[in-house]
Amino acid sequence: MKNELYKPRIIDKQIENYLKAFGAICVEGPKWCGKTWTSSYHCRSEIFIGSPDGNFQNRRLAEISPSMVLEGETPRMIDEWQEHPPLWDAVRSKVDENGKKGQFILTGSSTPKRKGILHSGAGRIARLRMRPMSLYESGDSSGVVSLEELCGNNLKPALTGDVELRKLAEYIVRGGWPGNLDTPTEQAMLLPIEYMKAVIEDDAFRADDTRRDKNKLRLLLRSLARNESTTATNRTLKNDIKEKDDNDIDVDTVASYLDLFNRLFLLDNQKPYSTRVRSSVRIKQAEKRHFSDPSLACALLRLTPEHLINDLTTFGFLFEALCERDLKIYAESFGGKLYHYQDYNGKEIDAVIELANGEWCAFEIKLGANQIDTAAKELISLRNSIANEKDGIVPKILCVICGMSNAAYKREDGVYVVPITALKN
Repeated sequence: MKNELYKPRIIDKQIENYLKAFGAICVEGPKWCGKTWTSSYHCRSEIFIGSPDGNFQNRRLAEISPSMVLEGETPRMIDEWQEHPPLWDAVRSKVDENGKKGQFILTGSSTPKRKGILHSGAGRIARLRMRPMSLYESGDSSGVVSLEELCGNNLKPALTGDVELRKLAEYIVRGGWPGNLDTPTEQAMLLPIEYMKAVIEDDAFRADDTRRDKNKLRLLLRSLARNESTTATNRTLKNDIKEKDDNDIDVDTVASYLDLFNRLFLLDNQKPYSTRVRSSVRIKQAEKRHFSDPSLACALLRLTPEHLINDLTTFGFLFEALCERDLKIYAESFGGKLYHYQDYNGKEIDAVIELANGEWCAFEIKLGANQIDTAAKELISLRNSIANEKDGIVPKILCVICGMSNAAYKREDGVYVVPITALKN
């Protein structure tokens, strides 16, 4: 029954490959993204450390005898292992003991601080980041265009059908949460709202038993939502809070809270890219801010599809976040990495995919079809600028990812155009 109900995820193949290469894997990511269901699909026995059954008897068993928690047919799933962090070392020790591959699948929706964990697990436990569903996984993209083939400079032109602006808005506010797929949009919006309430009221404390100012947590989260898909610095976030919410928060507190949000897998930023591996650009330029799913930003700002349609600027930023969430999921499935480009001359590229062989591809993201010409010219201009640099490495392909186009094709100037609702890995 479990196999019949399971909806395949892009990460499935990575999990299978990693189980053949490592003694254990840790599937981690935000709550409700499907970690447990996916890990359960790949295991032969399981234990739920966070289960309240029997007055949390599994957690007590882990505290009394971690070795007993590990007993069972392999691969054995240990769900929410961070509820008792010493389990990490117990798994590492067991892997060292018998040297077999694919023994355990750990799942976690937060990363505990180093206290209680003696070893990194390097070479024994591999980490896999799982994200909410992409549009292809949720069935909202036809998958006519493969990103891997596109990055290989291969695209077969195809009509992909008209896309309604409202549908794009609904995909954003609904998010990629598996439990939301068959839920009407009005009710689906409640899940990310409750998610953020849980973070502020409970998860922020449970992560490391530290009491934090709930109001400051809320203010910083709202500032992050207002700055979604931008390169806002920590100081910018601080100033934004003071300007918009008439409150103040020091920079050290901002940094501390951002670290917490990262450990809860709430954030999923894009690092800066440079065509030169040793360039300082990768270090000096700011990361582009993203929540793990754009619906979380909508929840914090109480945005509905109607709000987005009536505020196309905000819609544009959140549409970019949606596309970059999907591009990251697709790219990582074939060994690619997602970045953004921002040089010292003010030139920018929304998304860069670096391939395993070192080649790279440049993407601009535009909501409306009327923006395609401008985006294509910007991509060509930047490519030509890089070509004129000493040792400049130009992108393998140029592509505009858009919302409202009804076709995937290659323009006469060589720039590809692909609707996000036609893309897959």
